[in-house]
Amino acid sequence: MNTLSRPVRGKVVAGVCAGLARRFGLSPTVVRLLFVLSCVLPGPQVLVYAALWVVVPKDAGR
Repeated sequence: MNTLSRPVRGKVVAGVCAGLARRFGLSPTVVRLLFVLSCVLPGPQVLVYAALWVVVPKDAGR
């Protein structure tokens, strides 16, 4: 099972969506689309993304 980490390659902004997609076996495009669509709804989506950007480590040489 993959651990949650942000990829060095294949990222768009910070790699959070790409890391989540890899961890759960989804397409990064689908995860990014879901995130963008969720921004239309009220909630702390951008704050959660920023927190994950800080908390989730980068890949170690992958």
